Amino acid sequence: MSETLSAPPELLADAHWQRIDFISDLHLSADTPRTFEAWASYLRDTPADAVFILGDLFEVWVGDDSRFEGFEAACAQVLRDASAKRSLAFLVGNRDFLVGDALLKDCGVTALADPTLLLAFGQRVLLTHGDALCLADTEYQAFRAMVRSPAWQGQFLAQPLEARREYARQVRQQSEARKTSQASPQEWADVDVPEAQRWLRAASSSTMVHGHTHRPASQPLGDGCERHVLSDWELDHRPHRAEVLRLTHQGFQRLPLTQALAP
Repeated sequence: MSETLSAPPELLADAHWQRIDFISDLHLSADTPRTFEAWASYLRDTPADAVFILGDLFEVWVGDDSRFEGFEAACAQVLRDASAKRSLAFLVGNRDFLVGDALLKDCGVTALADPTLLLAFGQRVLLTHGDALCLADTEYQAFRAMVRSPAWQGQFLAQPLEARREYARQVRQQSEARKTSQASPQEWADVDVPEAQRWLRAASSSTMVHGHTHRPASQPLGDGCERHVLSDWELDHRPHRAEVLRLTHQGFQRLPLTQALAP
């Protein structure tokens, strides 16, 4: 018999919100200046009242103490500037799971548990990065369990910042190597549908929004449920991709970045 799931924490949308945007999987790094600039411009100019970032904003994050210099400092400043204009919320992904309260509080960003149930416009929307639901990727699930443990994180964060930055550089090199050798995202492990349905039942929801798989689409999950998969962003190499999922009183709308910025 499967383990009973507890109901996820709930977040009630502010009454004045008219547009809520969802993005994920930007994989920002110093090596992706065009994607960074597009993200900074988007957060500055989007007409959305709230932006929910559902993981993998960064290609890698080595600890909140990195936010005081270099590329990480530039990212932190973008978040600060944007949070002064609209509500921002962040849920960690498989690349930036070390983003912590220090960064988010400093930047005025609300931390989200994975999953979180968003109550907005009469809908109950379950938000998750999506990696925990890709059960067929057993190698990754073992890695995830290891690096999410307090013991591993404590040991890693105790290392000097430069040692952690060197680790990040190695991770980026390995990531680039995998991109050239691995199959396309269409062949990566996808969300396990029965498990996704189980999560939705526990939340008394029929709608899930997630990222991680890099396969943007809105699809039925069966049993009266549906999912909206977020787009990854890539503006430094072709083919270019950048898409926003927007929720309004009229429902969900999938928008190219240029259209999402229109007044």
